[in-house]
Amino acid sequence: MNLPKDLRYSEEHEWVKEEGDKVRIGITEHAQSELGDIVFVELPEVGDEVEADEPFGSVESVKTVSELYAPVSGKVVEVNEELDDSPEFVNESPYEKAWMIVVEPSDRSQLDDLMTADQYKEMIEEE
Repeated sequence: MNLPKDLRYSEEHEWVKEEGDKVRIGITEHAQSELGDIVFVELPEVGDEVEADEPFGSVESVKTVSELYAPVSGKVVEVNEELDDSPEFVNESPYEKAWMIVVEPSDRSQLDDLMTADQYKEMIEEE
């Protein structure tokens, strides 16, 4: 399983990459493999506020619809529009092409609550 060490992870299977004063967010390889083939992604608009541990969008697979949960609170400053036409990127490239949103966190201390790659790996092995 691919778990980049430079990312942080949430219990809801989102990953977070710090990029200066912003964070890029997507779902993990583990999450996409559990969901199966992704056919639709619903994301917020630029300018929307997201709240930590609250849904910010959803992914629809051939099996189910799953909520996406914000790992941090803040303002959405960028949305991956490519996922509208190419939701399969979530399956093919969860850490590169399939990032979902970029957020300006309102409380950077929330990043400290996220797991390292090793902690996340341990959590999914226990599931």
